[in-house]
Amino acid sequence: MYISAQQINYHTPNGKPLFSNVHFTLQKGDKAAIAGPNGAGKTTLLRIIAGQEKQFSGDLQVTGHLYYVPQHYGHFNRLTVAAALGIAPLLDALQAVEQGSTDPHHYELLENQWDITARCEEAFVRWGIAGIDLQQPLDQLSGGMKTRLFLSGIDIFEPDIVLLDEPTNHLDRQAREQLLQWMRQTTCTVLLTSHDRELLRRCTPIWELQPGGIKAYGGNYDFYAEQKSIESAALEHNLAHHEKTFKEAKLKQQQTMERKQHADAQARKGARRANEPKILINGRKMKAEVSTAKLKQVHSDKVSELRADMQEAAAMAQVQRIMKGFFDNPALPHGKVLAEAQAINYAYENGEALWPEPLSFTIRSGNRLAITGGNGSGKTTLLNLLRGSIGPSSGQLHRSPCTTLLLDQDYSLIDRQKTVLEQAEAYNETRLEMPMLHTLLANFLFLPDSWDKRCAVLSGGEMLRLALCCMVLQNKTPDIIFLDEPVNNLDLRNIEMLGKIFAGYRGTLIVISHDADFLSEVGITERLEL
Repeated sequence: MYISAQQINYHTPNGKPLFSNVHFTLQKGDKAAIAGPNGAGKTTLLRIIAGQEKQFSGDLQVTGHLYYVPQHYGHFNRLTVAAALGIAPLLDALQAVEQGSTDPHHYELLENQWDITARCEEAFVRWGIAGIDLQQPLDQLSGGMKTRLFLSGIDIFEPDIVLLDEPTNHLDRQAREQLLQWMRQTTCTVLLTSHDRELLRRCTPIWELQPGGIKAYGGNYDFYAEQKSIESAALEHNLAHHEKTFKEAKLKQQQTMERKQHADAQARKGARRANEPKILINGRKMKAEVSTAKLKQVHSDKVSELRADMQEAAAMAQVQRIMKGFFDNPALPHGKVLAEAQAINYAYENGEALWPEPLSFTIRSGNRLAITGGNGSGKTTLLNLLRGSIGPSSGQLHRSPCTTLLLDQDYSLIDRQKTVLEQAEAYNETRLEMPMLHTLLANFLFLPDSWDKRCAVLSGGEMLRLALCCMVLQNKTPDIIFLDEPVNNLDLRNIEMLGKIFAGYRGTLIVISHDADFLSEVGITERLEL
């Protein structure tokens, strides 16, 4: 049971190359992860391996029974649970046999699957979704339940190879722990992509997907992060050195070209003195020009690559510097009571209370609080109560006047119908003149060609940067920042940047996140368990 990929190339439907020259081999029992920024093609590569994407070139061999847990389930929503899992034909055959059918096709289909219903029930219990009806529509399930459902397919089908595409999305802490436990115990061959660093620590090696192929890192995530840190340290902390290197590369290119041109000129003079035929002279001249063009292209590529690395590192560092300056001075004195709850609860429309026991707590300025609990425990509802967007059904919640800002996984502060520039203008409470507003957008990596782009088409990382830009455009730093699963749609690079940014925030931070590493990075000191 293994996966062997050789010379895998993929172009998007519009003909743009996404990645090329992908080589790797995954042996029986290996557990590897594919890393890389959003848009690198990680999901596409998994879909190619799973046989769901056919438009690629290269040689791919998969031996053994493979099971794929996708990242998105929207295209399954109109199906039943059984159809989404791919077992509807088995259930139909089982029902037909139970009703007296003697059709050989039904018996062939059910050859080793007579216990399929019992296996589903056992797997559902194991993954915390007991009671789900196989005939109910998938769209009746929450995002977390859908992920658990597809994870339960691992137990139902007992595959040799498992592909997991961002499997911790929508999972609560308990389900994440269960997945980590499965990773520790399974003998399956596993290939996954994830931004969950705890899960990546269970994988060795880490393969980074790049446009020109895969770069292998021989350890788990911690080793990968260390190597990436070493690789990017000079870019992040010594940009002046790289600017010098860039200038030296340009000078070397110029000197090499001058030497080449001088040598070509001398060769032409020597040829004329030797009365060589004109056809030979012209042939040598053409060869020299081709050689010179190739040399120029090699140097140009190296210089362009260096410049791109410099610009990316400089831009990320610049965003962090801007946010550090914005967050430096909290307006409220440390320890001031901002919210005090006395036996509060929230009721559904049917009158049923959300929490078995009413909540009582105090939040003071400077607190760094994580609201934790399983899916459906009311974390976001409590956040909305603290923000004042809804009121408690019972008890008392006293909130002091203060400024707040919400950054959630959907970046709801961004109007999808607006352009990037219109969104910035809507938050321009500092009344920056248009040239200054343009400059600030550029500092957040939004160059002029993106100002007319609709916010609806922005990537997760772009949404994050635009949201941070909008924060800066407000009159002052918020007294309280609420973070509701802010890292769900981000790649590792942006998650790390966000952690560093909010680690420097000196106001009150209230966070909902199942990412233990992120909670640690932003300096959470208190937890409210629901």
